[in-house]
Amino acid sequence: MTAMISLEQARELVLSRVEPLEAETVDLLDAAGRVAAADLKSDMDVSPFAHAAMDGYAVRRAELEGATADSPVMLEPIAEVPAGGVFDGTAAAGQCVRIMTGAALPDCFDAVVKYEIVDIVEGDGKCGGKVAFYAQPKQRDNVREAGEEAKAGEAVVNRGEVITTAGVGFLAGCGVLQVPTHRKPRVAVIPIGSELVAPSEVPGPGHIRNSNSYALAACAKAAGCEADMLPIVPDDEAALEAVVRQAAKTHDFVVTSGGASNGDFDFIKPVVERAGELLMTSVNMRPGKAQTFGIVDGTPVFGLPGNPAAAYMGFELIIRPALRKMQGYSAFEHPTVKAKLTSGKKKKDPRRLFMRATLSHGEAGELLVTPAKKQSSGLFGPIQKTNCMAILPEGAQDAKPGDEVTCVLLDAPEGMVI
Repeated sequence: MTAMISLEQARELVLSRVEPLEAETVDLLDAAGRVAAADLKSDMDVSPFAHAAMDGYAVRRAELEGATADSPVMLEPIAEVPAGGVFDGTAAAGQCVRIMTGAALPDCFDAVVKYEIVDIVEGDGKCGGKVAFYAQPKQRDNVREAGEEAKAGEAVVNRGEVITTAGVGFLAGCGVLQVPTHRKPRVAVIPIGSELVAPSEVPGPGHIRNSNSYALAACAKAAGCEADMLPIVPDDEAALEAVVRQAAKTHDFVVTSGGASNGDFDFIKPVVERAGELLMTSVNMRPGKAQTFGIVDGTPVFGLPGNPAAAYMGFELIIRPALRKMQGYSAFEHPTVKAKLTSGKKKKDPRRLFMRATLSHGEAGELLVTPAKKQSSGLFGPIQKTNCMAILPEGAQDAKPGDEVTCVLLDAPEGMVI
């Protein structure tokens, strides 16, 4: 396929060629942020017993009927029940139990009255004294019931659900310490270009440091994957084909950077076409028109441009959704907001334009967006210094100050409601 396609078509094409990877079992603490590959069930009722929701006195509600500020009801505390303790005795009429948060509620009582609204009449509020109550509590007041959070055998986290940090605590309370989750994709990052040298080197004439590999590997890690930065491949078609074929055998997804256009030394398209199935070569977006996608030995291979901003945009908007799907996630798009431009922009290129920009609030509280002064696709710096991508749609219409545009929040989690 050589025709230019829309960003949405490109994303759907890549998504259609990947599936969630097989499940692996990880320790509960390592499951935070990952997707459950099966229903996770509690091994018991949570909590296994009714307990006090706060420090106070366990009482029989009926005995406090008619209690008022002018006519309080007096009860005698006969025991103290700390968290972790139990009261297995009996309580006669007119008696209560001092109880702490989390302690099991004795069967003979049906409510808990918090300390703050009880007065000590005799003693210190503990055994042998008397305490005054000024109102009748509601049935099961300040009581957390047995099984309130989960029942034994109940699915407490469903397959496909993202496990949050709070979910880790929930699962621990349910006895789930091992979690099946989709394996993290192993991503190969291949830098292409005879002009590239390692970042540890000082470039000589005509050379530049290989920065793209670090950015793309970081993007892969941020997407939840394992990333391998492979050695620089010079502009040699045979050498590139050998590396791509090998990477396709050892990795779940292959990403190259450079050599994706139509120059004399741009080889990723013919390599993918010869080694496998070529599915895409260009996308209607700027930066990032030259995007190559295909399948080699059953493995997705994506050729990104060599320009840093173009490579970054292609990864975040097209590759990242596919890597998330491979991990079982169902949300693939970053949230967007509407904001007013603070400056105009001439638009001669009809492609959809993604401007590196910064969101802020105006004096009236309205959302404003200011495009970075430097919009070159060869620069990482403006991406580092900004917080969104302001979009100008397809067509050649200029944008004016005050025009409302859509802004993509690439640092906000997919699926977040703004």
